Amino acid sequence: MNEHRIDVLFTAEAIAARIAGLATEIREAGFRENVLVVAVLKGGFVFAADLIRALHGAGVSPEVDFMSLSSYRDGTASSGTVTVLRDLETDVAGRNVLIVDDILESGRTLAYAVRLLEERGAARVALAVLLDKPGHRVAAIEGDFVGFTCPDLFVVGFGMDMGHAYRELPYIGHVVAAK
Repeated sequence: MNEHRIDVLFTAEAIAARIAGLATEIREAGFRENVLVVAVLKGGFVFAADLIRALHGAGVSPEVDFMSLSSYRDGTASSGTVTVLRDLETDVAGRNVLIVDDILESGRTLAYAVRLLEERGAARVALAVLLDKPGHRVAAIEGDFVGFTCPDLFVVGFGMDMGHAYRELPYIGHVVAAK
């Protein structure tokens, strides 16, 4: 990994403060009871874990489940078709569902997830993302709860990876090619 330098965009402290703020926003938006947090794997797991703890601190006790979706499979460009790789174990009918993911970029995958859970009878579906990268949006979707707007850079850390590396970083940085 020495061929890359990672420059910090959002510090661990800034992320923690923003997640606490998001938890309050989510509670105040009416997500108080019968809440199901759906963490989108793999990138969303770190954000989801911290958000779930922050929700507890804000007086919300959500149930948690996980979903894995892909529009990439083995490639580096989106196929345009979303595949459910791991589905929920929890019935969403009548529930207040909060989908939690690391980054909203093209929006294809998250728009698919929202539609799927609405079709399954969720009472309400909202989207919480740590990063919003609106310059790449191709689907008509916006985050309901957004941590930070992300510049058009390749980002890693806090669950986001580059070839399965850097997920463990406690901050979000962008990859700079070494000279």
